[in-house]
Amino acid sequence: MMNRSTQELLTTVAKELSSECSLCGLFHEHRDGDSLPSQPELAEIMDLCRSILFPGFYGKSNVNNQNLVFHIGVAVEHLYTLLCNQIQAGLCFATGWSEVEDYGNTYATAQDLRRVKAEGLASAFLQRLPALRQTLATDVEAAYLGDPAAESYGEVISCYPVIKAVTNYRVAHELLTLGVPLIPRIITEMAHSETGIDIHPAATIGHHFTIDHGTGVVIGATCIIGNHVKLYQGVTLGAKSFPLDEKGNPIKGIPRHPILEDNVIVYSNATILGRITIGHDAVIGGNIWVTEDVEAGEKILQNKYHK
Repeated sequence: MMNRSTQELLTTVAKELSSECSLCGLFHEHRDGDSLPSQPELAEIMDLCRSILFPGFYGKSNVNNQNLVFHIGVAVEHLYTLLCNQIQAGLCFATGWSEVEDYGNTYATAQDLRRVKAEGLASAFLQRLPALRQTLATDVEAAYLGDPAAESYGEVISCYPVIKAVTNYRVAHELLTLGVPLIPRIITEMAHSETGIDIHPAATIGHHFTIDHGTGVVIGATCIIGNHVKLYQGVTLGAKSFPLDEKGNPIKGIPRHPILEDNVIVYSNATILGRITIGHDAVIGGNIWVTEDVEAGEKILQNKYHK
């Protein structure tokens, strides 16, 4: 049994940790019926997405042409349910949902409106899955053709970290463009933890994209990457500096990351910073620091300049 002084200490510590000044934006107030996004459920969502996008390689191993429609149908239905729940949880972090609103002549609680919104967003995402698979097919092709060690598409899909990371990115990017808050960033950070490849969901990446090996690659939020682009391990596509507002805080939402046009290759440990353009068919050598535009077709190598 605790003595009185220990009880007083615990009470004091609890009050200090509960004070508004101590929390300072670190507290998310739970409301009845609202839940935080669940990382285990988001991991299940990505497992379902992979089983739908790459049937037979992920999910049920007994998939064949006779039962494919059934298996995908079951997965899509389960994916829709999970997505609705997780998007609804994510919408708690969006603005404009904290008060009762008028929705189509029917007064509803903010929770009801979030549910309606989540169902619409989940439906819209599912409609994008066929096009998303087509784009991922080009990424698999790029990884296979870009690596002499790859013996089959199946090996690329099953083993290559770029496919896991890019699948998470492309799913997250679609959710982000639909207006889903928070959830896309969690999904890409899950891939970051698993593969060491850090792709912000707001980045724009074209088709036939691949990363060889992958560990340590960073792609910033405002990056624009064209088609048939290849990166190697350790590449950073980052920001050179952060313009500050009158209070000295970084100004958010401005383009600050590189643009890589079509057919660019960036070799290992190159660092490309700022809102610069790497022209189409350019090659950036390894261990290079680039902060200025590179013209189309140029090769930038250590201590050398080649056309």
